[in-house]
Amino acid sequence: MSQQLPDIDQQLANHKLSQEDYKHIKEILGREPNLVELGIFSAMWSEHCSYKSSKVHLKGFPTKAPWVIQGPGENAGVIDIGDGYAAVFKMESHNHPSFIEPYQGAATGVGGIMRDIFTMGARPVANLNALRFGNISNDDAISKHQRYLVRGVTEGIGGYGNCMGVPTIGGETSFDECYNGNILVNAFTLGLAKADEIFYGRAEGTGNPVLYVGAKTGRDGLGGAVMSSDSFTEESKSLRPTVQVGDPFTEKLLLEACLELFKTDYVVGIQDMGAAGLTSSSFEMAGRSGSGMIMHLDKVPAREEGMTPYEFMLSESQERMLLCAKKGSEEEIIKIFEKWDLDAAVIGEVTDTGNMELFWHGEKVAEVPVDPVSEEAPELKRPMKRPEYLDLIAETTIDDFPKVSNQEAFEKLTKSMEVVDKSWIYAQYDSMVQTNTVKKGGELDASVIRVKENGRALAMSADCNVRYCYVDPRGGAAAAVIESGRNVAMSGARPLAITDCLNYGNPENPEVMWQFGEGCLGIKEACAELNTPVIGGNVSLYNETEGVSVFPTPSIATVGVNDDQNNVLLSTFQNEGDILYLIGESKSEFGGSLYMKEICGTVAGKLPEIDYKKELALWDLVIEANKKHLLECAKDLSSGGLAIALVKMAATSGYGCDVKVSVADERDIFAESFSRAVVAVKPENAAMFETMAKEYLPVEKIGSVGGKSVVCNDVTLGMEQLKDNYFNTFQRVVEQDI
Repeated sequence: MSQQLPDIDQQLANHKLSQEDYKHIKEILGREPNLVELGIFSAMWSEHCSYKSSKVHLKGFPTKAPWVIQGPGENAGVIDIGDGYAAVFKMESHNHPSFIEPYQGAATGVGGIMRDIFTMGARPVANLNALRFGNISNDDAISKHQRYLVRGVTEGIGGYGNCMGVPTIGGETSFDECYNGNILVNAFTLGLAKADEIFYGRAEGTGNPVLYVGAKTGRDGLGGAVMSSDSFTEESKSLRPTVQVGDPFTEKLLLEACLELFKTDYVVGIQDMGAAGLTSSSFEMAGRSGSGMIMHLDKVPAREEGMTPYEFMLSESQERMLLCAKKGSEEEIIKIFEKWDLDAAVIGEVTDTGNMELFWHGEKVAEVPVDPVSEEAPELKRPMKRPEYLDLIAETTIDDFPKVSNQEAFEKLTKSMEVVDKSWIYAQYDSMVQTNTVKKGGELDASVIRVKENGRALAMSADCNVRYCYVDPRGGAAAAVIESGRNVAMSGARPLAITDCLNYGNPENPEVMWQFGEGCLGIKEACAELNTPVIGGNVSLYNETEGVSVFPTPSIATVGVNDDQNNVLLSTFQNEGDILYLIGESKSEFGGSLYMKEICGTVAGKLPEIDYKKELALWDLVIEANKKHLLECAKDLSSGGLAIALVKMAATSGYGCDVKVSVADERDIFAESFSRAVVAVKPENAAMFETMAKEYLPVEKIGSVGGKSVVCNDVTLGMEQLKDNYFNTFQRVVEQDI
């Protein structure tokens, strides 16, 4: 079975393994590995599967709460949402594949995260995404390519999600030069299940059969997991074969077949074949149970001729599952999948050896102990160094730049790619399929679906301000948790848990590793203070091209529950004449702000102050006032401060507003102090709201809804111009090459 590999140095380089790794592999096996075994270790010890660079920093995340049913370690996290129902959700990255091949990279990212959800026994009911692109506004080759990537990624997400019949109800899209060489595509799916009918990825019970179900295996995606362990260079363009090809119609059949299967008692455990395909799914299932497994690779359904054991183990063909079943149920399971026109085959069985034994036409071609592959995976304590740039930018303020009139700044900010409406993107997603969407993309802050089964509503929001993470990696990551939770609270829902996608640069750079470590500390702190535990997530490293890493981008998705689906709080103006209030304390805080980026042309300064007590007070005030039906709408203040929040509320509602707010500096209408929101209240509810609000936070009456302009202190813009800026700018930019 074992034979000396030729040119071992080249083989190790191809598999992104070090000489130290190779020595360790030989110690585990007690001999030289063959090519199949080397491929298995390479995939399982890749960044994607082993978290070897990040594991040391991920320890200590808050993961428990009374409502958490399943935390990290399974295909997805699970929370209790009342009356016997559970929400199952997770977010993952598909960055490298989407940069190489935007349509298929994004599409298969959506497909993969949906499989993670329905593998748990949940029907997917909502998708979000968090997308980061480079500069799309110029006439140069970079912007032209970025516009191509925007179009391809959008089409891929829409094409897959729409075919699956799962609504894409929100997310965020942002643009920064730091993503010129490495875009980020993070996909989130949430599903619903009965709380006592959750399925887990385990293979246990000696003699129980192991079945392969779904689409046939091809050679697509070979080396996909290993690709996560390296940065981009010019040569990366040759990596196109490592990008998988998705088929949403097959996935829809797989979804329905799995949900039908789950109504039986045949399933012991089930696992999606994601990164590293058959390798990761089999080793993870056996590893969770402390068991072994025999697999006959010649029995795996193939769609290409002449495939080898190595290719079967490392293919990342899409729409496939591995399941462990109760002995004797094989024929019934196969019937279910054949009914849905899917392949199903018994390819092995569970053993008590603790080893993964692979056979090819009766000959053993690999034998690897299961536990050491995960338990003894490299756990690197990479060097860390505080970046020198932090000292250079810390004392920078807006006063270091030529002063610009508020009106000029206001008009420029209303056309910022970060501010303007992205309906060109989200209009390509079906947001209303399944007929449960209450608040969708473009309607500001969190997105919301109703849960018909229990009368509640689920609010969800994906957020990360990357400029904050650049100027303060720890505080910026905490701010992402805060903003994501705040957006959920603005809909009247109580934030309950988060999933994350930690996108960073090259971990071999000590400064990037320091950013990552600090980001993890920020998330731990914020989740503990806000009582929103981490129930799952994903790490994506090596987001670097030609030595340039992306800004730290820890995307956070928060999910919360509103007890009354008929009392979802909206984020846009509802009635002319409503009184507007500013909740929270405003200061001249511009560190990492949109104003500093767009008006001053830099990303610098000190992060606004974080105060968790004030943040929770804001959430409590809005949630409780909404329960009393005192609020007409609520919108948090984030990028661009008060002035830009008013622009968004006005543009999306069609109502103007007239606002006068007290400020220390006239530019503070653009400041980005945390823990603030604008709410609208009917005149007859004003006194009751003011009395209630004083128990929580400072509140200032700042104006009213109505008129044909947005007026905020010394700036004004007519609704016609404002709506043109807001709704048409993005389309004009992104379509200029078409």
